[in-house]
Formats: sequence, structure tokens, C-alpha cells
Amino acid sequence: MKHHSKRLLDRVRDAIRLKGYSVRTEEAYADWIKRFILFHDKRHPQEMGYSDVRAFLLHLATKEGVAASTQNQALNALLFLYREVLEKDLDGPIKAIRAKSAKRVPTVLTRQEALAVIERLSDTYRLAAQLLYGSGLRLMECMRLRVGDLDLPGRQIVARNGEGAQDRVTVLPDSVIPALQRHLQGVKRLHDQDLAKGLGCVDLPPALQQEHPNANRDMDADVSIRWQYVFPSKRLSVTPHTSRVRRHHLDPSGLRKAIREAARSAGIPKRVTPQTLRHSFAVHLLEGGYNVRLVQELLGHRDVRTTMIYTHLLRQGKPAVRSPLDDPR
Repeated sequence: MKHHSKRLLDRVRDAIRLKGYSVRTEEAYADWIKRFILFHDKRHPQEMGYSDVRAFLLHLATKEGVAASTQNQALNALLFLYREVLEKDLDGPIKAIRAKSAKRVPTVLTRQEALAVIERLSDTYRLAAQLLYGSGLRLMECMRLRVGDLDLPGRQIVARNGEGAQDRVTVLPDSVIPALQRHLQGVKRLHDQDLAKGLGCVDLPPALQQEHPNANRDMDADVSIRWQYVFPSKRLSVTPHTSRVRRHHLDPSGLRKAIREAARSAGIPKRVTPQTLRHSFAVHLLEGGYNVRLVQELLGHRDVRTTMIYTHLLRQGKPAVRSPLDDPR
């Protein structure tokens, strides 16, 4: 079974890379599939089905007490295995074994709080946070931005591979343009240094690699700069898929930590994360009178019901019902 499972996981990795999923997703899916096989005494998934998947998820929920989102990640990994690798449908209702996440109202900052957090960040993290709050980007959308995704004259950003692997266009705030221009000059200087050392290539998403197969081999700095990350790492690293030396994007954990510490420094008694800035972007647009459908489009939500949760926060700020305790009559 050991030799067989290794071949299976290799097939899983190949299928994930073909779909263009991230390295993090690849590692997570491979780990869940391995745990599923070990849970069922190393039986091959081809010999198992819906009831075995259900038993594994039930174990995660009742014995290991994992969160609903974690259960669903495990389910997504196993669905990928059966549908994309084994080409076999599970013989049961998927909806019945998908965990329901608790609906929580997101944490939102006031404008003053959001600006106080941003002002306490150092240059690169400050600019990234300004795009989270000013453009409504998800954390990894921000980290994976390429120079060519920015349209400074048009004041727009193309956020690629968002929810459902969809691209979308969102707003680029006027106020960040000067700092962004200075930052991009530094990105170009760093790229020029890499090119002088015979480096400078960057891994492209599979779709872009197919569309522009020679992009990474073009050593013209003016051409190759468009593919570079807006927030490049300070260090070169080896890409797991190809073993090639590349300059990847910033580690998102650094920005998470910086935002958390900035909020603490500002005396904000809320749990503040990069996602909090995105939530605040949505609520403040709605407070400004923008249509919920437009906000949905800018956020990249597939379902408007996801966007509608922010309207509940608006009602909290201006309650429609007056408490009898507050009524002077």
C-alpha cells in the first residue's frame, strides 16, 4: 500500500498543479488525503466511498473537535481526489456531510480606527494595508498582486484568482498613488539587480504561463517587470514545484502580525486582522450610499447574500427600533 499511496499522492499533486492551485492548497489537500487513507487502515480510496468519507468527517467533528471550516477543507480535498483524480462520484448527498459554519457578524473598524492602524505600519506594510482597506482586497490577493495588475492612470486594480478562481476589477485609491509609484521604483531597482545576476524570473499562474510562455525568459526589464510581485520578498527562495530560484511575494504572516500589533498600539479593543480592513471597506462604501450590487462586484462575492451581511452592521449603527427604556413617553 505504501508504494501505491505514493503514486496516488503524486497524481493528486499533478492534478492540483494543473488546476493552478496554490502550494498551500496542495500541501493541505495532500495531508487530508493521507490522513483519510491512514484513518481507514491504508485502504485505497478507490475501494472506498461516501460512507467512508462520512465516517472520517464524523471522526474529525466528534473525536478531534475541529472547526466547521476545517471539516469542509478536508471534504474539499476528498472531493477533489474523487472527482479530479479517481474520476469517481461519491454515492451520497454531499450537502448532508458539509459542515455548517456559524454565521458571525464580521468585526468592522470605524474610519478613524482603520486610519489609526494604517498610520502605525511601516512603509511596505502600510501600503499593503491601504490596499486592503482602500480596495477591498483579500490578504492573498494583495500578496499575489503583479505590477501589471495595477492600472495607475485608470485608478484600477485587477485582483486575480479570487473566490471561484475569478478575476475582478476594483478601485485603486487616489491617495495611495504617490506612495505606490515610489514603491514600484524600488521594486524595479530590486528586479534590475536580480536581472544583473542572471535571475529575475518569477513563477506565473498556469493560465498566464500558457498565454505568455516566453514571459519568464524575456530578460528585457521593461517587459519582465510587469510579471513581478508588487510586494516582493526581500529574500530569494527555491520554488517547491520546480526547484528554481525565484523571488516570491511577502509572507502574509508578517502583515497579519504587523496589523495586529498596530491595532494594539492604537488602543483598539477589537480583534483586528487583514480581513477586518476588507470588511471595513465594504461597510464604509455602503454607508457612503453605494449600491450593494456594486459593493458585491468590488469584493468579488459570488452571492449577494454574502455581501448583505454588511447591511446588518449598518442597521446596528442606526437602530430602526427605539427601546421602550429610551422612549420618554
